[in-house]
Amino acid sequence: MPQLRIVVLVKQVPDTANVTGEAMKEDGTINRAALPAVFNPEDLNALEEALKLKERHGARVAVITMGPPAAVQVLRESLYRGADEVVLLTDKAFAGADTLATSYTLSLAVRKLGGADLVLCGRQAIDGDTAQVGPQTAEKLGYPQITCVSRIDALVAPEGSEARPDGEAGSVTATRSIEGGFETLTSPLPCLLTVTAEANDPRPPSVKLVMTYKGIAAEAMPEYDDSYLDPEHDEAEVCMIGRDGRPVCRARVVQWDHEALGADREALGLRGSPTRVKQIESVVLAQSEARMVAPTEAGVGALVHELIEEHILG
Repeated sequence: MPQLRIVVLVKQVPDTANVTGEAMKEDGTINRAALPAVFNPEDLNALEEALKLKERHGARVAVITMGPPAAVQVLRESLYRGADEVVLLTDKAFAGADTLATSYTLSLAVRKLGGADLVLCGRQAIDGDTAQVGPQTAEKLGYPQITCVSRIDALVAPEGSEARPDGEAGSVTATRSIEGGFETLTSPLPCLLTVTAEANDPRPPSVKLVMTYKGIAAEAMPEYDDSYLDPEHDEAEVCMIGRDGRPVCRARVVQWDHEALGADREALGLRGSPTRVKQIESVVLAQSEARMVAPTEAGVGALVHELIEEHILG
């Protein structure tokens, strides 16, 4: 009987807290080599939600990322936290993609995995802050979507899965943040959710899983990198070093290029991107003056009175 299938879309992003003057290329794309790379924060929240559902429902969690070969690091970190499968989408044809081209590529990868009962991703990436990739991917997959999810309230596994061998079709109920409050929605499966930082505190890497998969982070294994970069191989062994000094394989990093996805070359990367970024900059809000307000009814009342007098509040 098939397991509940969850796919998490993650991204390795430049650390926008360390933007320098060399962060932009002439073609309007980000010079990622000039910035340190990190796991996109809200994608970690999405992964945590997937792992919590795995623990409750016996789901299988696959993680997909699109990026340069170095983006394999976020897949390693996903394995360290409990993901079951990891897929790297890397190809020069993908470079310079905006949200439209990115969502097209990701949707093809989800389909190639056989689809999903639930797709999770962070609300937005810190290098673009568009919050568009999740909704656009859902649209291309033909899945309903719930965005800005701060809590997954209930999941009814689809009929025929291990978690629900019979009964009604599956559904997910989630609470989302909206302006001025919250909204609780229920959607049939398959469905895509975009997750916010308020949803959870992501777990740290498991020491046991780091030990299991530590070979993929070892510089002493260049053959691993060589093999998964070899265009004749679409799968690379993820290994650890056993007591006898030989690699012991525990999982696989699957690598797909545009040909493996059967993608339309004209819809990929910079060529398939109608958006061009003119400039990026790091905006720091400096505190010039601060006042302490007593956390009492009288203190708040005095503050409101002052704001009204100064015509800040009408």
